[in-house]
Amino acid sequence: MVVNRRAFFMKIKLTIVKHAQKLALLWALIIFLLCATPGQYIPSTTWLELLSFDKWVHASVFFVLTILCFIAAQKFPTKKFLPYLFIILCILYGGLLEVMQAKCFANRSADWYDFTANTFGCLMAFLLSKRVARFIKVE
Repeated sequence: MVVNRRAFFMKIKLTIVKHAQKLALLWALIIFLLCATPGQYIPSTTWLELLSFDKWVHASVFFVLTILCFIAAQKFPTKKFLPYLFIILCILYGGLLEVMQAKCFANRSADWYDFTANTFGCLMAFLLSKRVARFIKVE
C-alpha cells in the first residue's frame, strides 16, 4: 500500500493543531514525571556528560513544550499576549521543577545549568515561533 506522504504529514499537522492544548499539558506532565524520577534510576555515563547531552535534552523538551503552547495560543488570535504569557509560564515551570528537584524529589538536586538549558529551549521556541507557525499553519 502506497502512503501519500503529504497527506500523512497534513494529518499529523491537523492533529497537533486540533489537540495542541492537550498535547502541551501531556508534555508538561511527561517532563514532570521525568524530573521526579529518583536519581538512582537515571543513567550516569561519562560520554553523555562530555557531549552535554543532558543540557540538550532539557533545551529540547522545553522547546517542544513552548512550541505546543504557542500552537495552542493560535486558537485565540485576539489574545495577542498569550505567547508572551506562555513563554513566561514555561520558563517558570522549568525553574519550579529545579526547585522541586532540590526540595521534594528523592535523590535529585537542583542544577542552575539545567534551568539555563530549559530557558534556552523556551527562548529558541520564541525566536522560531513565527517560522513554526508558518510550517504548522493549516490551509
